[in-house]
Amino acid sequence: MNKCAAIQMASSPNVGANLLEAAKLIAKAVNQGAKLVALPENFAIMGMNEFDKVKEKEIDGKGVIQDFLANLAKKHGVWIVGGTIPLLASDENKIRAACLVYNDQGERVARYDKVHLFDVNVPDTNEKYFESNSIEAGTDSVIIDTPFGKIGLAICYDLRFPEFFRQLVRKGAEIIITPSAFTYETGAAHWEVLLRARAIENLCYLIAPNQGGFHVNGRKTFGHSMIIDPWGVILDCKKTGAGVVCAEIDNQRLEKVRANFPVLKHRRLFCEQF
Repeated sequence: MNKCAAIQMASSPNVGANLLEAAKLIAKAVNQGAKLVALPENFAIMGMNEFDKVKEKEIDGKGVIQDFLANLAKKHGVWIVGGTIPLLASDENKIRAACLVYNDQGERVARYDKVHLFDVNVPDTNEKYFESNSIEAGTDSVIIDTPFGKIGLAICYDLRFPEFFRQLVRKGAEIIITPSAFTYETGAAHWEVLLRARAIENLCYLIAPNQGGFHVNGRKTFGHSMIIDPWGVILDCKKTGAGVVCAEIDNQRLEKVRANFPVLKHRRLFCEQF
């Protein structure tokens, strides 16, 4: 078994301050025995407006945030899933919301660009979000082989699309990591329900680092970062504020659950996209 961790933050518009906070929380997770640490969406910047992150965009493979992730992974000898960072897009007024994965040698081994963009009016509130104004959508799902099992990557709003998760599992995913920045209102209504449903229906572990708290820009995020097993059991949860959740990933348990309860073998309809 391997211990994995999800980091919860309440990120600000200050990249340097956010990186210092992330470094402290990663060290805390390592001290608790974590061999894989996942950061939340937008961990490096939650701007005053949606275009602040565009000003901080980096070229793929080079930049302060990418160097930070690579150096910490190598320093601690752990795998790091870097939430999302703003990378260069084809449209100079937008970014790609990229989830980058670094191995324990500090080498980047995967990049997933957020596919589903959060363009919504939140019911019964004045909140409006239009990510497509500043983010260019990705087109491909990503699976990587790791010492912990096959990992699939998803980001926040992807959670609402079960066909996307089913495709990750069809590609072999045993663990799915979902860096997020769920709003308080949508999180209170749907966060745990969606996470547990995705874990249960796909018989997989789900690691869900989330933003959690009040932000300088006035936004409030839901928190409740958690790790869930293939039977939908919440193994650890951090309700509010910055912190770490940790749990063991038991591959033998996953194999046993899938063998004894072979839902995935009983499928009759298949989605071919991605």
